[in-house]
Amino acid sequence: MRRVLALILAGGKGTRLEPLTRDRAKPAVPFGGIYRIVDFTLSNCLNSGLRNILVLTQYKAASLDRHIHLGWRFLTRELNEFIDILPPQQRIDENWYQGTADAVYQNIYSIERSNPDYVLILSGDHIYKLDYAELIQDHIDAKADITVGCIPVPIHEGDQFGVMQVDGSHRVIKFAEKPKDPDPMPGHPDLCLASMGIYVFNAAFLFDQLCRDATQSDSQHDFGKNIIPQLVDTHHVRAFPFRDKNTGHSRYWRDVGTLEAYYEANMDLVSVEPELNLYDRSWPIRTYQASAPPPKFVFAETGAPQPRAGVAYDSMVCSGSIVSGGKVSRSILSPNVRVNSYSLVEDSILFEGVDIGRHARVRRAILDKGVHIPEGMTVGYDLEEDRRRGFTVTESGIVVIAKMDGFDVPA
Repeated sequence: MRRVLALILAGGKGTRLEPLTRDRAKPAVPFGGIYRIVDFTLSNCLNSGLRNILVLTQYKAASLDRHIHLGWRFLTRELNEFIDILPPQQRIDENWYQGTADAVYQNIYSIERSNPDYVLILSGDHIYKLDYAELIQDHIDAKADITVGCIPVPIHEGDQFGVMQVDGSHRVIKFAEKPKDPDPMPGHPDLCLASMGIYVFNAAFLFDQLCRDATQSDSQHDFGKNIIPQLVDTHHVRAFPFRDKNTGHSRYWRDVGTLEAYYEANMDLVSVEPELNLYDRSWPIRTYQASAPPPKFVFAETGAPQPRAGVAYDSMVCSGSIVSGGKVSRSILSPNVRVNSYSLVEDSILFEGVDIGRHARVRRAILDKGVHIPEGMTVGYDLEEDRRRGFTVTESGIVVIAKMDGFDVPA
């Protein structure tokens, strides 16, 4: 893996995740209590033996930059290992990145300096585990020009992805970006084969295609919209199915680009046997964790007129959190959360520093950093009232409260 350079595209606006992306880039959104979304792609790189990594940022990157500097600055340049952050440098022109291909093209000088044989292009905003070494070796063995990671998705979701058709040798014979009517997989009318936004290129071939695309005025300068569809008929574009080698079944992969998808992916983690195993020591997910005391559960009164108990069921509770006489069920408590007496938290995601007041009730909610729920308040029980307060409410009734920086939500 020494001659492979990994590029992580981490510059998307993430507008469908607002208000969670109001002050941070999508890859920097907290996930699973202690992680950021980008940690999964970075951990996959590290676990796959990749030590040359460039992270391309753009919008609202301060939080992402800070997280990578705190948690991912352990590789050493003396051994030719690095994780470097590349903000937009406008070396080509004065525009922001116009598309995924343009983001790579505008950093072509930094890529060439690494002198790679192969370039692995990744998205920084998906949740999954994948040994990229398998993908790269498959690309080399097949003598492909491009290899695209792919996974079956429900056909009604196909308009959110690049959708491909492949032949019996895994060669891509058709590729359409976000088609209105996706082609189904043969024998599976309810599924289509979707691109995961993972690409392996021979480096010299990538440079040629980026330079060619840059001269096309009618191009959107995007891998899925322009470069790959134009090469399907003339070059060897290969599909790499993301599936379990033993069972042949699709493995866990989530695009958490919407509030609904983000919520469901987090809730997957609190099931008894989650598909995404965070406790797998053979494939650790790294992150930055500040020093904090262990979680604490206090009060176990039984004889009082109004008994209270600090308990959590089917939940993940992170360091520094205190469940002080409240009840937590099917929820994720990030570091330094406090749940006070007689309160109830159900089916919710609480970011760092959230404080739930006494007798408050919260269900099916996402509370961003520093939110304080006042004593006796309810969230998620009267959705019209939640909308009146200015909270975001999704179609399925998930209530999202934006980062409050320690201030109370409106009563």
